[in-house]
Amino acid sequence: MGVQKSGCGFLLLLATGCGLVGPGKLQVMKVNLAYGQGTLPVEFPDDRTVVISPTHNPGLADEKNAVLQALTIPIGCEPLLRRIKPSDQLCVLFTDLTRATPNERIIPWLLEHLADHPRENITLLNQLGTHRPNSKEELEKMLTPEVVANYRVLNHDCEDESQLVQLGETRGGVPALINRHAVEADLRIVTGFIEPHFFAGFSGGPKGIMPGVAGLKTVMSNHGYANLNNANTTFGVTKGNPLWEELRDIALRAGPSFLLNVTLNEERQITNVFAGDLLEAHAEGYEYVRKSAMQRVKEPFDIVVTTNSGYPLDMNLYQGVKGMSAGARVVKEGGLIILACECSEGVPANSPLDKLLRSSGSSEEILALLATPGFVRPEQWQAQIQALIQRKAEVLVYSQLPDDILSVCHLNPCKDIAAEVASRLEKLGPEAKVAVLPQGPLTIPYLG
Repeated sequence: MGVQKSGCGFLLLLATGCGLVGPGKLQVMKVNLAYGQGTLPVEFPDDRTVVISPTHNPGLADEKNAVLQALTIPIGCEPLLRRIKPSDQLCVLFTDLTRATPNERIIPWLLEHLADHPRENITLLNQLGTHRPNSKEELEKMLTPEVVANYRVLNHDCEDESQLVQLGETRGGVPALINRHAVEADLRIVTGFIEPHFFAGFSGGPKGIMPGVAGLKTVMSNHGYANLNNANTTFGVTKGNPLWEELRDIALRAGPSFLLNVTLNEERQITNVFAGDLLEAHAEGYEYVRKSAMQRVKEPFDIVVTTNSGYPLDMNLYQGVKGMSAGARVVKEGGLIILACECSEGVPANSPLDKLLRSSGSSEEILALLATPGFVRPEQWQAQIQALIQRKAEVLVYSQLPDDILSVCHLNPCKDIAAEVASRLEKLGPEAKVAVLPQGPLTIPYLG
């Protein structure tokens, strides 16, 4: 859809509606915000609102055939089956519950393609990074019960150093640790989906290895204060992004890898498949995503309403920082960001992010702590980015989180998005404008 100005014609495209609030009142437009496993309909003033959405790419007519064809005619390397022999140990890396990758489709299709390879020589490894392990029930939902029953499926544990192998050091001098099952395999098959990422440029590609199956201290070094303070550590940038370039280099040390990444539209349909060389296939994939996801706007907005793309990306506040980041790119200094993020799993409670946020009295205190030499905490990167956003703009959150939880996270609740927007616009005056990102970080607006 791209950047669309308000008006009835646009509303028809969105299958929403426009009408009068009452006799003599201004027209309103209804926008369906991605929220949880559904949508949240919100009314905005028609003449003062711009909706910024990804350019729509239709889903593939035959997703399975497209995946199988990509495995047979890959980018930058030989077909997958030509690269392996029966004795080879294969490690299939798949994304965890917090990602929208259609694992339940692409993993069974991949394993069907590998049907002649001995099952005992295939390990499926969950790219948890520093996230919590997924339960058997969650794995069955993600991969299908049949896959879980018939293959070895493991959760990566970033803190179990007995399961990690050192592959040199990070630029900060910290051991570069990667999961033993990935390193000791003859070939890594890295699966996932590509979308803009708020500090790694784009998801997918080498991120499936680093930080996907990396050690905690390695991730903390790569996601450290200095890297995140670099201007190139942002959405859509890989070249010159010190964080992405380091994770790329570490991922390559693990040995030969074969990529299977897909792209998705707002309906979670597969729009394209990028398979082959870890870097070449990923580069083709993220350039494809750039064309639909990156949307140019001419000037910043007084108010930006954003989401975190709905479930599973909005299942906790940790992930919600991505939606804040997308909105922060086009909000005025001193403006307002409203994030609609369900947070069905909380912050999560007692997570490293939760503990770090609670340990400080304000977002500015957090930035001061993180700038202190030697101060390092797990998940500090989310707290740092949140604090930097709050330095630029006020942030309100519409979610299931109780007010007291938001308060200790240095955030304020929004009880009614439409009412809050209307109230702020009345105070700001007739020239104030609103931007709405109904798909959150699936759309990356930029000024230009």
